[in-house]
Amino acid sequence: MKKIFKKRYAAAVAVVASLAVAGAAFAYWTTTGSGSGSGSVASSNGTLVINGSAGTALTPGGSSSVSFTIDNANSSSLYVDTIHLDSVSADASHPDCDVSDFTMDDVTETTTVPANTNGYAMPNDGTLAMADTALNQDGCKGASLTLSFSSN
Repeated sequence: MKKIFKKRYAAAVAVVASLAVAGAAFAYWTTTGSGSGSGSVASSNGTLVINGSAGTALTPGGSSSVSFTIDNANSSSLYVDTIHLDSVSADASHPDCDVSDFTMDDVTETTTVPANTNGYAMPNDGTLAMADTALNQDGCKGASLTLSFSSN
């Protein structure tokens, strides 16, 4: 009888152990949870520095191609759609230069400038033009021009 009791006891222990393992596995597979997290997005991804350079000296009625490079010191790439000429100024030794004679149409670039890049060449050039007016434009002879740009 002792042998039968030992076998039944061993069988009962095996069943209980199997159920315990099955219960633990069942509980693991049916466990659910919830929670929350947080993050933030920068309010601005930075600004670019636009550098433009006219290839030739201007004369009344003439024009010059303007090539652009971009400096992006930011940690993310930035997209440049259009470059706009905001203003033109002449050096201090040419106070009589009428800078309203200089114009440039907006230049469509549609280019992404990689992060941490200096001197990134833009694909399209602009055209800086000097009007040929009926007035004397000698005030601009030999002037160094500063071109200010913006982009969107």
